[in-house]
Amino acid sequence: MNEKKVALITGATSGIGKATAEAFAKHGINLVLCGRRQQRLDSIEKALSKQTDVHTLNFDVRDREKTLEAIASLPKEFQDIDILINNAGNAHGLDPIQTGSLDDWDAMMDINVKGLLYVSKAIIPGMTERKVGHIINIGSSAGKEVYPKGNVYCGSKHAVLAITEGMRIDLNPFGIKVTAINPGLVETEFSEVRFKGGKQAEGVYKGYKALQAEDVAEVIYFAVSRPAHVNIADVLMFCTAQASSTVVKKEI
Repeated sequence: MNEKKVALITGATSGIGKATAEAFAKHGINLVLCGRRQQRLDSIEKALSKQTDVHTLNFDVRDREKTLEAIASLPKEFQDIDILINNAGNAHGLDPIQTGSLDDWDAMMDINVKGLLYVSKAIIPGMTERKVGHIINIGSSAGKEVYPKGNVYCGSKHAVLAITEGMRIDLNPFGIKVTAINPGLVETEFSEVRFKGGKQAEGVYKGYKALQAEDVAEVIYFAVSRPAHVNIADVLMFCTAQASSTVVKKEI
C-alpha cells in the first residue's frame, strides 16, 4: 500500500510554488501541481517525476467553476489530498488609494482571497471526512503591517491571515493543521507582475540579498514535516536586511 502523502500546490509554475514542489519531490511527497501555464507545468512534471508521482492541473484559481471541476477531475490515486499549499497570489500596482486601478484591485482580491477560498472549498471536505490534513496558506508580511501604497494588496493579505485563523479554529475538531507562512521580500517574478515589467521592478532586489523561493520552501517543508502533535501556526520571515515592510538595509 502506498503510504506516500499527496500535496496539492497552487501557483506551482514559478517562485515559491515551484521551489516547494522541488522540496517536496526530494522527500518523496506525491504532487498535484496547479497553474495557468501548461508548458511550465509540463516541464516541471518532467523534471520531478523522476523523484515522485506528479499530476498537473491547468486552471486559473479566479475561475470558480474551472477550479472546482479541475480538482474534481483528479485520478483516484491523487484524490486524497494530505497537504494543501495555497500559494497562488499576486500584487498589482503600487498606487495610492485615490489613483488605484479597479482592475488591479479585482485581480488581487480574486486571486489572493477568493481563489484561495475556491481551492480550499474543493479540498477541505475530503480532509474533514478523513480527519487528517494540513493546509498552508502563503500570506505575506503585508498581512501583518500596512505600508504606504500597499492598501488593497495589504488588505488581501490581512484577509488571508484572518481566514487562516478561522480555518484553524473551525477545523480543530477534525485534527487538521492550519499554517500561515508570511514572507517579506522574496526574489521571484512577483515584482515584475506588480510593476507590470516596468523599470521599478529591476531595482527592488538591488543592494541586498532578498529571501529566495528556496528559503521559503524549506520553511514550508519544515512545517509539514513536524510530528503529528506539532502545528507551526504562523511564521513571519524576512531576509536579514529587512526589518519591516519599510526598513531595508541596502548597500549603495
